[in-house]
Amino acid sequence: MQIFLDTANLAEIREVASWGVLAGVTTNPSLIAREGGDFLETIHEICEIVKGPVSAETVAPDVEGMLREGRLLATVHPHVVVKVPLTEAGIATTRRLADEGIRVNVTLCFQASQALLAGLAGAAYISPFVGRLDDVSWDGTDLIRQIVGVYANSATIHTKVLAASIRHPLHLVDAALAGADVATAPYKVLKACIRHPLTDSGNAQFLADWAKVPERDISLLVEKWRAKRRS
Repeated sequence: MQIFLDTANLAEIREVASWGVLAGVTTNPSLIAREGGDFLETIHEICEIVKGPVSAETVAPDVEGMLREGRLLATVHPHVVVKVPLTEAGIATTRRLADEGIRVNVTLCFQASQALLAGLAGAAYISPFVGRLDDVSWDGTDLIRQIVGVYANSATIHTKVLAASIRHPLHLVDAALAGADVATAPYKVLKACIRHPLTDSGNAQFLADWAKVPERDISLLVEKWRAKRRS
């Protein structure tokens, strides 16, 4: 499963990209508005940092408006994936943009029937919202399993399942176990995936023990070892 970062914050993107695990970024109007600045320049810069799919969302409510905005967004950078909501207009827009070779991420998916229609319309990604379903006492992870199963039974659907609304590390693991192709998570969730108290305490103990070693500069030790090997 690939990991995307759900943010429009350039500092967060640069940091996670430096880990070597980031495959893409998802944005939405709320995330863009939170950061301020120039919308299109931000999208372009994100694409340059990530070198992978970057979802940029349309805001028009109708097909013609979505098409116009989607086509324009696709010109900002080759990595842009146009994001549309799972509405009747969004499905119709997906079909037309997909026929033009423009990748589409259909977002705000909350049931498998919606995902089926998005897949048949040619969506590159479908984004089921795991956390928001959990909030209303539905099993968000089970929806991922359903969509994965529906797509597996179709020879014509090639849509990737992108688990969204990830609230904590367990959501991320559950998405991977459920067969999601991608999960997009906020910065704080990805940071939490790394941290564990036993890791921290174990590392502290290792470093404390190493501090007792008389010669502990690795570069000097390697230099002496190489000199010994040459003699």
